[in-house]
Amino acid sequence: MADDAWAQAADSQESSQLTEKLKDVKLDPEKKTPEAAAGGSGDGDDKAAAGTASGAEANGEKPADTDEKAPSPEEVSFLRKVLRERLVQNKNEVEIMQKDPNSPLYSVKSFEELNLPPDLLMGVYHMGFNAPSKIQETALPMLLADDKTNMIAQSQSGTGKTAAFVLTMLSRIDTKKPYPQALCLAPTMEQNLGRSCQMLLFSATYDDPVMAFAQVVVPDPVIIRLRREEESLDNIKQYYVSCENREAKFRALSNIYGVVSIGQCMIFCHTRKTAAWLAEKMKGDGHAVALLTGELMVEQRVAVINRFRDGKEKVLITTNLCARGIDIEQVTLVVNFDIPVDQYGQPDCENYLHRIGRTGRFGKNGLAINMVDGPRSMSQLSKIQDHFGKKIAKLDTEDAEAIETAVGEQE
Repeated sequence: MADDAWAQAADSQESSQLTEKLKDVKLDPEKKTPEAAAGGSGDGDDKAAAGTASGAEANGEKPADTDEKAPSPEEVSFLRKVLRERLVQNKNEVEIMQKDPNSPLYSVKSFEELNLPPDLLMGVYHMGFNAPSKIQETALPMLLADDKTNMIAQSQSGTGKTAAFVLTMLSRIDTKKPYPQALCLAPTMEQNLGRSCQMLLFSATYDDPVMAFAQVVVPDPVIIRLRREEESLDNIKQYYVSCENREAKFRALSNIYGVVSIGQCMIFCHTRKTAAWLAEKMKGDGHAVALLTGELMVEQRVAVINRFRDGKEKVLITTNLCARGIDIEQVTLVVNFDIPVDQYGQPDCENYLHRIGRTGRFGKNGLAINMVDGPRSMSQLSKIQDHFGKKIAKLDTEDAEAIETAVGEQE
């Protein structure tokens, strides 16, 4: 599994859409703009170009099934912002490509070292930021320097890009001047940016045409990249349960809950019809269940997610809407009620990884249980096992001791 392949695949849809839009873009280098400007591609979550910049990363995942409406890039962006409780922890080093060899590079480990105005520093701490993230500790010293630096920055969603360009914008503002001094544009191509201001482009991913466009918009930039942290299965114990049909799957699930105490659980279904059926069955057994599917309005989805995050429901049943993004420490079990497949019925290994990656977060051990209901789903799961090279052991849910052993291993 290549480090950046997933990031590129997940964002291929947004990149292709942006590439098409670029064909009609014309830049006016003489057009005047404020001292600081920011803009983005408008495609979802972490793209922004700037005299300080911001934007969005769109989700390229396939819909879970034909009865589920795929969320728009804007909805994906908003949901990810809501889902993310904290900054993504990334152990990779920031890669820096600098055009001016005479410009010094250094990083900071605290916000005090940035010499921010006192009100901005207070605001940073009030929002709960204790120390700069990796992208911030490298980018901010350059962005806040008196000698204004243009920048193109790439790092995955949740690594602190928004705070980096917003702090830069706010630090450039003179509150005594009663006129606009900074612009944040999304999408970037909606307004031509002049070359007299400090310009930044922040994005979660770039394909070659977008990078070419960025280097036209942002003259003589410092380019920094923080590679996406690879999700791992190393601390997740995987099992499968052999069932005859969905009723048998439900009985197996009931047996698990009847034997052990589960903190919080996420259950993934292939169709929203199955998800709704399972939610009713589990509610009938007395479980506090949240249901999250594509027909809900964005505001409704946010409410469902927040209730689950707050522990008001212990079970979240969903399709693929939450295969990425939910980082809740109490999620101890992920159940694939249906094995994830692509539109051709082939096992979707990437989606499988994102699904079961909802457990085993923050250095804890996790547990994933897969329900198979015949030769076809067994074959799909076998291919997933071969792909990752991690054994998926059989679990007998009629054996209370086996269930206790399986759950006990991840505690």
